[in-house]
Amino acid sequence: MFKRIVYIVTALFVLESCGKSENEMRVTGAVTGLKKGTLLLQKLDDTLVISVDSIQINGVNAFSFEEEIISPEMYYLYLRLDNGNLVDERIPFFGEATDIHIKTSLELFGSDAIISGSKNDSIYRMHQKLIQRYIDRNLDLTAENFEAIRDENDSLLIENKAKQNRLLSSKYLATVNFVINHNDYEAAPYLALTEIYDANIKYLDTVYTSLTPKIKDSKYGITLESFIANIKKSVN
Repeated sequence: MFKRIVYIVTALFVLESCGKSENEMRVTGAVTGLKKGTLLLQKLDDTLVISVDSIQINGVNAFSFEEEIISPEMYYLYLRLDNGNLVDERIPFFGEATDIHIKTSLELFGSDAIISGSKNDSIYRMHQKLIQRYIDRNLDLTAENFEAIRDENDSLLIENKAKQNRLLSSKYLATVNFVINHNDYEAAPYLALTEIYDANIKYLDTVYTSLTPKIKDSKYGITLESFIANIKKSVN
């Protein structure tokens, strides 16, 4: 009897494995408070955001998407309400061939999202948390600048401009170091392309050189290589 049970379980496992592609991404989750609407799975195609799949929500707020994915890349979850209005925020997440779970709420659709299952997404969010302090400090300096303009305090404006330039350099260096330390993840070249694309070319070169061969051959690795080549071509 025990052998028969083992045989059945093994057979079911084999069937499930055969039915699932190694390149398949499965995104499941729920939107608390959502009764009716349409969830859209989107990604960038060149410079345009396109919808690759959608699901109607009617009473049950759980959802599931399946998508063939060749190389890990950034995806977005977007919501259209039953009245046709679009929620202002998208939920960005790093898609890869695995099971990814997204839980959020209707009230705080973008800011409430909890994402699990994607290693690259975890790396991406670690970086976002790292640079948030630079973003917060820059916002403080910008607020001070408005007050300085109001008070016609030119010396404070000049001082804050220097602070903002140093802050930007520190933010770039923090991203460069972060990418080098996570050079075996597809999120690494993505962060270089989105966070330090306008940095000195030596930083981009350093980042690209640090990437592992597997990541250099990924979607964003190839894009970063081409981006650097075009910059060098334009300055020659």
